Amino acid sequence: MGHFVNILKIVLCTLLLASLVSCAGSNTRQSTGQFVDDSTITAKVKAAIFDEDSLKSLQITVVTFKGTVQLSGFVDSTKSVNTAGQVARNVDGVKSVKNDLVVK
Repeated sequence: MGHFVNILKIVLCTLLLASLVSCAGSNTRQSTGQFVDDSTITAKVKAAIFDEDSLKSLQITVVTFKGTVQLSGFVDSTKSVNTAGQVARNVDGVKSVKNDLVVK
């Protein structure tokens, strides 16, 4: 019976360790906490862009990965490209902005 309990403890510890490791991030994958943080940043950037009168555009896509925001889509002028980038930079939690907006 004692041998069975030891094996059960080892199996449970292994499962616990595997579940903890699966939540960890890497260079190409976000951890669970980073995913939640990036989702919050994305929502804040989208709201800030929508609140900016000169950027009332549904053609701007916002994606965040580890605090880096990528803007893509189409806008009407170069001024709008610069404004969108500045609005995104001013949002709390944004580490950098990759502005891939295109003037149509």
